[in-house]
Amino acid sequence: MAKEKKFITCDGNTAAAHVSYMFTEVAAIYPITPSSPMAEHVDEWAAKGRKNLFGQTVTVQEMESEGGAAGAMHGSLQAGALTSTYTASQGLLLMIPNMYKIAGELLPCVFNVSARTLASHSLCIFGDHQDVMACRQTGFAMFCSGSVQEVMDLTAVPYLSTLKTSIPFINFFDGFRTSHEYHKVEEMDMEAIRPLVDLADIKRFRDRALSPERPVTRGTAENPETFFTHREACNGYYDAIPEVVENYLGKVSEITGREYHLFNYYGAKDAEDVIILMGSATEPAREAIDYLTKQGKKVGMVAVHLYRPFSVDYLKKVLPATVKHIAVLDRTKEPGAEGEPLYLDVKSALYNDERKPLIVGGRYGLGSSDTTPAKIVAVFKDLALPAPKNHFTVGIVDDVTFTSLPEEEEIPMGGDSLFEAKFYGLGADGTVGANKNSVQIIGNNTNKYCQAYFSYDSKKSGGFTCSHLRFGDEPIHSAYQVNTPNFVACHVQAYLHMYDVTRGLRKNGTFLLNTIFDGDEMINFIPNHVKRYFAKNNIKVYYINATKIAQEIGLGNRTNTILQSAFFRITEVIPLKLAVEQMKAFIVKSYSKKGQDIVDKNFAAVDRGDEYKELTVDPAWTNLPDDDQKADEAPAFIKELVRPINAQAGDLLKVSDFVKNDTVDGTWQNGTAAYEKRGVEAFVPVWDPANCVQCNKCAFVCPHAAIRPFVLDEQEAAGFDGESIDVLAPKALKGMKFRIECSILDCLGCGNCTDVCLGKKNKETGEIDKALKMVPFNVDAPAMVKEAKNWEYLTKKVASKQDLVDIKQSPKNSQFAQPLFEFSGACAGCGETPYVKLISQLFGDREMIANATGCSSIYSASIPSSPYTKNAKGQGPAFDNSLFEDFCEFGLGMVIGNKKMKARITHLLEEANIQEHTPDDFKAAAEKWISSKDDADESKVAAAELKPLIEKGAETGCSICTELKTLDHYLVKRSQWIIGGDGASYDIGYGGLDHVLASGEDINILVLDTEVYSNTGGQASKSTPLGAIAQFAAQGKRIRKKDLGLMETTYGYIYVAQVAMGADNAQTLKAIREAEAYPGPSLVIAYAPCINHGLKRKGGMGRSQHEEELAVECGYWHLWRFNPAMANEGKNPFTLDSKEPNWTNFRDFLLGEVRYLSVQKAYPKEADELFAEAEHMAKLRYQTYVRKSKEDWSENI
Repeated sequence: MAKEKKFITCDGNTAAAHVSYMFTEVAAIYPITPSSPMAEHVDEWAAKGRKNLFGQTVTVQEMESEGGAAGAMHGSLQAGALTSTYTASQGLLLMIPNMYKIAGELLPCVFNVSARTLASHSLCIFGDHQDVMACRQTGFAMFCSGSVQEVMDLTAVPYLSTLKTSIPFINFFDGFRTSHEYHKVEEMDMEAIRPLVDLADIKRFRDRALSPERPVTRGTAENPETFFTHREACNGYYDAIPEVVENYLGKVSEITGREYHLFNYYGAKDAEDVIILMGSATEPAREAIDYLTKQGKKVGMVAVHLYRPFSVDYLKKVLPATVKHIAVLDRTKEPGAEGEPLYLDVKSALYNDERKPLIVGGRYGLGSSDTTPAKIVAVFKDLALPAPKNHFTVGIVDDVTFTSLPEEEEIPMGGDSLFEAKFYGLGADGTVGANKNSVQIIGNNTNKYCQAYFSYDSKKSGGFTCSHLRFGDEPIHSAYQVNTPNFVACHVQAYLHMYDVTRGLRKNGTFLLNTIFDGDEMINFIPNHVKRYFAKNNIKVYYINATKIAQEIGLGNRTNTILQSAFFRITEVIPLKLAVEQMKAFIVKSYSKKGQDIVDKNFAAVDRGDEYKELTVDPAWTNLPDDDQKADEAPAFIKELVRPINAQAGDLLKVSDFVKNDTVDGTWQNGTAAYEKRGVEAFVPVWDPANCVQCNKCAFVCPHAAIRPFVLDEQEAAGFDGESIDVLAPKALKGMKFRIECSILDCLGCGNCTDVCLGKKNKETGEIDKALKMVPFNVDAPAMVKEAKNWEYLTKKVASKQDLVDIKQSPKNSQFAQPLFEFSGACAGCGETPYVKLISQLFGDREMIANATGCSSIYSASIPSSPYTKNAKGQGPAFDNSLFEDFCEFGLGMVIGNKKMKARITHLLEEANIQEHTPDDFKAAAEKWISSKDDADESKVAAAELKPLIEKGAETGCSICTELKTLDHYLVKRSQWIIGGDGASYDIGYGGLDHVLASGEDINILVLDTEVYSNTGGQASKSTPLGAIAQFAAQGKRIRKKDLGLMETTYGYIYVAQVAMGADNAQTLKAIREAEAYPGPSLVIAYAPCINHGLKRKGGMGRSQHEEELAVECGYWHLWRFNPAMANEGKNPFTLDSKEPNWTNFRDFLLGEVRYLSVQKAYPKEADELFAEAEHMAKLRYQTYVRKSKEDWSENI
């Protein structure tokens, strides 16, 4: 009796990890998007005791970098352990040097790669083949799968083949489009694979392991007379690969019932026009071919599985004898090449083919640019022309070099049974999680096939999300976003005015809106073009106030379960009783560890999902005119680039839009974030002047610079239509008016401002009456409209008064300075951005930033949003992001380049000063600048005097002044900052950080310490404390946190500080001020609570500043400064700024965060031991600091 097939609903990463685990004994890993989940699964399964083919759990070793992971893998293989890794993009490129070694030494292994774009003019975390194509010369065999089912079926093939041939393999599939696409697939069973494993292959590998029992030498150096000859000795190994792989593909075909070959052909047997490609685009190509063959077109496709070695014979065999025209599609770009790699391979392979087909090549899908059947149809249409375009692009409009093919209309090609749905949500509102549950409910409980894919913008929680779901009775090949949905749900009412949420919604389709409005108020809120679409296309419209229901239940702004329930009730894609039963089962699975109260609230959310209403669509809406357009005075850059991208219409931009806006090299204008005005928060702070003590703490801690103090002079106050109060202090501002204002359209509603607000004590009740109160946000409420107008006036008509006060003197004064970092894409309540913002206020007018890749680079510089902005003089931070691993070296290079240019200026000024005709005032100004060029304040004064004289000299034709004029932006001393997280600073970039600090250069490094890799999903770093659960530390981290700051103090000449803003505003300001002023290297390590921590205390990330306070109070984090300048005065350079901790609160602090609480719930026996050891380590660290603070430095040596 045949074994019953088992279906599961999973994504491509899970499928790859599932099979990879079977063959793996050691996994050497390092996190990188989009491959990290594979390693996370392996780590989690190992922690739970899952066994591989050899009856053991996998040993998982996280390394400090991808280069380190490749090195560890190399060593593990030489030691005789079957070893895997999981990587992508720049991470894969860091492994290349070791890949040559691994291949050269004939070590069988598999690199599992979710193929991803490489950073060039900008970073892109999404999928194409640029990374794997950079490895095709390493000697690794390269194997590709095109769908989640193929990943499940075929991942065993490279593992089996590498053992048989001794040649290492890259097993790759498309990042995001396959790695993160959920699909109902047939699971590969380990027992079905077991008979395919030849134990003789494993024995041969083990027998070659290095051992002192049978010693040999490897890794030798070789000279010219033998190297070439010796290198050619491996050829036979590569010649054998195609036949081996084809054999295993045949055996997998027998297991699965799905036919696989090195090259799979699909289409008409007598096809004349054939496309050749690999990866996920082969799936929509199937749909396009089905569509065209039904029209009688003779078309077909070759899907490539084994790319290296490239087998000419197997390719020739699979091509139809009738082929006349071939289009080769590459998902990569190689500027300057005669063509992309697959195209060149095919041309070479068929050079002497007797069929003599015409071969053209083109590019598609870079950076996960969506590849639909319509785009494949466009390729076939071009191929049918008398002279097909060569070196074409498809899916974009290139109106500059005219490479692009004409666009085709998007039409449904997935089959009549296919139901498509789109869900527009807000990051962290639960929409994506609910939809992942929905596809699993449908996939695991019905005979329907299902698929889900999720698209995001680059913001953190609080950003745009769109879920693309499909359900059908046949296997789904639609590996592209839903463009023609039957159902659309808009979970954020503001999106009606921001995005084209009805785009592609089919006639007679269904639309669900989550809105706080009802009746005429709602009808008036819906834009005319949306109502017109409803009427013209006979759309059924439903609406529900899930926001109100969630608040009544006690779920805050988590509307996801309510809306998920409404979806199942409205669409009836599965029987309602089954849907409700399964939703509640998933609730128990997801939330039971958080308590029965949370489970009950979510059960109530399911039950109240029926509280939707149907909106009557008025046929008269068919003739509605467009809404009146608001006057838009935004610059052309905003209108032509920023606004379309923000509206999720970036795919409609043309190449010329980037060329004419001078952004070919990736340069982006500063300050574009201020034009977003999203208004996506549920609550917003409102100021009560009667209770305000003007401390400015609210502005100091605001993660998004959305709340600020404004000081108005008499004339400005006269024009302001809002309440203000007299300034209390400082004296320089006496007689002026004071107001706290929030940009309600930029605020994310975290609530930290209200949490830290000092307020005033109520004399009657004894309670503190806060000056800020969080109130529900309704963008159209008169009070909110008034707040928005206030902000517009205060930012446009009120001048900054920062030049009247010493902004570095106190936290309060610092907030009178304009933030030059505003409205970033960081999460609500982010613990990192308040530090970044403060530095921009203190030094932003002369700040240079080298930023590591990570959270801080994404929220600081994700097109189209640039939160770094300019002051009234046009000055502001100059920002650049290099890579993850070299951010400190990148910053040092900036310093060296800047020093060289200043040296050039000095040389030119000295040359000018020795000439007789040089005016005396120029000579004096030049001497003044030369003597003050390394002092921030004095160089500003000197530059202001010298600049006009240089310009005057240039106008008279002075050649020296002409050159000086091109260099005059170097005159003011720059404040060089290097910014990165703990992953960059403690791990992958530590070597560079240490070297740069050791250089002695005047450079400042800010480490934003979240104690995990925040940007890639919360993996453990060497900053992760003992006992914390993180990705790659599924049972809790077992080694103590690295004391980076203390390590760097051993140099003796590096300024080091450890800060936590929420614990001590003044200490944070003092440390940053001292670090920047210190004429040498400085390191500031800033504690930053993160959404990945899972703050359990009431308020969550809305009390992230309070979390910092608690961390210091209980001894979890310590505040200190090491100032080498003090040592020069015979004083102890080490100052312990935090008080003696209250250790009794230490465990309570740990259990207030999910990253520790999860250890207790999952591994209760180990938790007590781990937490006790974590407290012990914290005490040891504190004792070390106490001893340091008591050292006597008075003796002279």
